[in-house]
Amino acid sequence: MLDLRRLRLLRELARRGTIAAVAQALSYSPSAVSQQLAALEKEAGVRLLEPVGRRVRLTPQADLLVARTHVLLEEMERAEAELAQSLSETVGTLRAAAFQTAVLALVPHALSQLEARHPALRVEVTELEPELALPALIAGEFDLVLGEEYPGFPLPRPRETERLDLLTDELRLITRASWSERSLASLASRPFVLEPVGTTARQWATAACRQAGFEPDVRYTSTDLQIHLRLVESGLAAALLPDLSGASDRQDVTVHRLFGRPRRQIFTTVRSGAARHPKIQAFTTALQARGPRPGPEQA
Repeated sequence: MLDLRRLRLLRELARRGTIAAVAQALSYSPSAVSQQLAALEKEAGVRLLEPVGRRVRLTPQADLLVARTHVLLEEMERAEAELAQSLSETVGTLRAAAFQTAVLALVPHALSQLEARHPALRVEVTELEPELALPALIAGEFDLVLGEEYPGFPLPRPRETERLDLLTDELRLITRASWSERSLASLASRPFVLEPVGTTARQWATAACRQAGFEPDVRYTSTDLQIHLRLVESGLAAALLPDLSGASDRQDVTVHRLFGRPRRQIFTTVRSGAARHPKIQAFTTALQARGPRPGPEQA
């Protein structure tokens, strides 16, 4: 009988390329991963890995197993969901990963609802951007990812996952209230604070500035949108932020609508077969109960 946990390790090796990468992603030691894959070879009765220098590669027989592993794991997720549905109470632990503004603006309200409606459900939340959280979800580190997707920069949708779009969050130009500029194009000579290079938020913001006719002068970089707002309040930079950042609640800033009213998509992603699990449905329902508050209707 083939062990599903070991099959998951084999699939991760196929995705990540090295035993060291699998070990790092799953918080195992490389020797533990090697031992589990060796045990899987014994269970399968065929050779699954072959050495290539200091690395290993999958044999054709291992490729066959990886191709079937997705189906097996999806069926296991469905079986676990059905088993949980047979109970009268939503119990257990839900491990969720969420991006920063969702942790600040959406998750607390959802957790309060869950505590009242499902007191036996434990929810553990880790702040993590979707680019890192999605691979961890597939590997089994999380049960649900609450992610964001910026217009024009779609994220990968791995076949091992299912996605539910929850709500949209309008993106705005944020400036110090005393600044006279009221449009993105008029800020070509002003400094900006943006998220780090490589993030979809940075890609979108840079593209928006270029469409307005200039290359942004990025003086400050941070993943923390509250730092963005503090720099704007201090008159040190302009920012491009979503409504969930809470800019409309801050003093000494002005929130401006962007041309076309761009919006980012807020979504949840789970492993294929898990969407009907009661703990997933309970958390998703709680998240949907409150969307972002509308921003000010400024030109």
